[in-house]
Amino acid sequence: MNEQVEGSPDGRPADDRTPPGQTGPPVPANPWGQPQGPSRADTPGHPGPPPTGGFPPPYGQSAPHSGRTAPSGQPPQYGPPPGSHGWGTVHPPRGPGQGGPGFDRHPGYQAPPKPGVIPLRPLGLGEILDGAFQACRRNPLATFGIAILLQAVVALVTVLLLGNFMSSLEVLESAAPTEDDLIGVAAGLGALASVAGVVSGVALLVLQGILVIPIARAVINQKTTFGQAWRLARGRILPLLGFGLLAFAASLVGLALLVGISALAVVGLKEYSALVIVPLVLGAIAALVWVSTKLVVAPAALMLEGTGPWTSIRRSWQLTRGNWWRTFGIVLLTSIIVSTITSVISAPLSFAVTLLFGFSTSASATPDALDSLPVLAASQAITALFTAVGYAFQAGVTSLLYVDLRIRREGFDVVLMREHEQAGAATTDLLPGGTTSFGHQPGGPA
Repeated sequence: MNEQVEGSPDGRPADDRTPPGQTGPPVPANPWGQPQGPSRADTPGHPGPPPTGGFPPPYGQSAPHSGRTAPSGQPPQYGPPPGSHGWGTVHPPRGPGQGGPGFDRHPGYQAPPKPGVIPLRPLGLGEILDGAFQACRRNPLATFGIAILLQAVVALVTVLLLGNFMSSLEVLESAAPTEDDLIGVAAGLGALASVAGVVSGVALLVLQGILVIPIARAVINQKTTFGQAWRLARGRILPLLGFGLLAFAASLVGLALLVGISALAVVGLKEYSALVIVPLVLGAIAALVWVSTKLVVAPAALMLEGTGPWTSIRRSWQLTRGNWWRTFGIVLLTSIIVSTITSVISAPLSFAVTLLFGFSTSASATPDALDSLPVLAASQAITALFTAVGYAFQAGVTSLLYVDLRIRREGFDVVLMREHEQAGAATTDLLPGGTTSFGHQPGGPA
């Protein structure tokens, strides 16, 4: 005698029943306790129901019925279509330069082109630093070579001036130096500082201008040789010096105003003059930093766009508008990195050279001012070498900052891509973003 199960008209368990009119194995209940009825996917033209129970299937698993109709004579097909996972379609791994390996969760996205050292899109800090290093590494003679050459000139002038000045210090060895002797030494020190400062400033300005060319050409995958960099920059040296002369004159005017106002404050306010002088000096420093940041890409605009000194100043002022803090942060961070690395490496070497030559000169029977020249020359050579490497990297960062600002404001990436396609694999004298590039005018829409 068969015992009938309660709640089941035909005596079978609830989860083992087959709906009327359906053949085949019984349909099991879903995990949420409700039986699943016959799939409407068997109906022609119907896509099939979504997963039952009100919840999506777990990640990586398929719904019980996928909506696919099995061929006649074969069991129904379950699971997702081939080549898919629980939430979408599996895309093949991306290759190098396309964002790295893995699944592309955003169909239709294409990585920006990267013909040279940077991707042609707005850049981040790490991409600017890495691009500057890669550009210097790909063009070592046109970057490090020119930097070392100019710094060698600066070091030679400094050594000669210091040698002359140190010989004039012998008058202080007398028992009672006269007032004229003291004035002569002070005048010599002032002349030394002035000449050395002017020579160093001119060399740094020329270096920053010339190195824009190989760095910018590396963006469109163009290599630059030592002679080619000089040849391309030859016609822009005088406008670059004119820009430096304008900046120097503006600095002198500002310094004269600062000194004049401070002198008037001392005369008029006497002991209370500090209440005027201290805020005035702090304000002058802040104004100098602000203006210097606004003009930081002026040499790059002058070299690449063929503009004059005033036009390059306006271009730099325009490009940094709305990006002052970002530009200031990148320049400041680069300066800290370069100065720290240069000091950490060059200081121990200079100290070792000083000790080495110090022992040899101390054993000399006739020590004089000329005995210190080898020590001075060796220290200046080491300092010039590492300073040149740091300046080359700094100039690379400034050049890529100029490219990044033009990409953000003018769509410069489109121009760079066309110039890269125009140049192809051949080595040309093309300057990115110049007036001869597809009729593009500086300052206009790219």
